[in-house]
Amino acid sequence: MSESGDVVYIVDDDPSVRRGLERLLRAAGFTAQTFASAREFLERADFNGPRCLVVDVRMPLWSGFDLQEMLVARHHQIPVIFITGHGDIPMAVRAMKAGAADFIPKPFDEAKLLEAIEQALARDRARH
Repeated sequence: MSESGDVVYIVDDDPSVRRGLERLLRAAGFTAQTFASAREFLERADFNGPRCLVVDVRMPLWSGFDLQEMLVARHHQIPVIFITGHGDIPMAVRAMKAGAADFIPKPFDEAKLLEAIEQALARDRARH
């Protein structure tokens, strides 16, 4: 369960995925905010307080990997959970080596995703 002030950001170019994840997270007691692109996320996200990011790997313009690199370059230490329908082992290794909190293939088990989010938020709470 999320603590007050925790936020889960969802970045996915597919509106149905964003809506579905937002409903799932809200039903599980999390505060969720959605973004259609990495650019929108970077322009609007608040990095103060415990946060985690659930991001699709493949998106137009900037991929989830591009976003992860930009966050590192800007010194934002937000835990990143990748979700993808097109993942493979090298992709997962790349994400984890770059510091991802988790890498979850679609379709994903909801309980596994919620557990990964709670762990990421707990890690970010400890950092703050």
